[in-house]
Amino acid sequence: MFTGIIEGLGTIKSLQSSGQQGRRLSIEADFVLNETKVGDSIAVNGACLTAVEVEGRLFKADVSPETLSLTTFSNAKAGERVNLERALRVSDRLDGHLVSGHIDGTGILKDRKNNGNAVIITFSVPEMLSRYMIKKGSVAVDGISLTVNNCDATSFEVSIIPHTAKLTTVGFKKIGDTVHIETDMIGKYVEHFLTRKKESAHSNIDMQFLAKNGFI
Repeated sequence: MFTGIIEGLGTIKSLQSSGQQGRRLSIEADFVLNETKVGDSIAVNGACLTAVEVEGRLFKADVSPETLSLTTFSNAKAGERVNLERALRVSDRLDGHLVSGHIDGTGILKDRKNNGNAVIITFSVPEMLSRYMIKKGSVAVDGISLTVNNCDATSFEVSIIPHTAKLTTVGFKKIGDTVHIETDMIGKYVEHFLTRKKESAHSNIDMQFLAKNGFI
């Protein structure tokens, strides 16, 4: 579990094949990975990866075919800068929002414009993602916890303050760049529960069915 509050940036040092369709990333963090050990979870641009090697500020993580299919890692290159956040500890403050590190899909930076000391950025997304977004709700973009200013069926808008722009990759993203999107998990759970309730209400299983088939 993560918060969407980025600890710092890192640099992809190398990429190697891992298995038939996976990849192994070597990433050097800009900050000291104290107390980080093999087996720990680290969100890389919002995607939860498991550290399989840790040495100083360098760690390696395997990326599965499933993760490659939903993220930009299939096109990642050495030298690329990424957002990093280590997993939430029970004693930590939850300053962002609950982020699972499971990427739902990708969006494309559509527009950016200055508004006072902030930058207003618009991302285009498929409807399968926008359905879980609401005005003033939370969304994780490349692992960054952000508040949705406005949204519609094909896009959403966020406001980036100078502090966030300075400490994360969103500060130098350009129009046309692809980003990872994780929608608010609470909305997905609510939809799931309501869908199951609706399905149960229309079930053909009743006392007569159970008796007829020998269950009672």
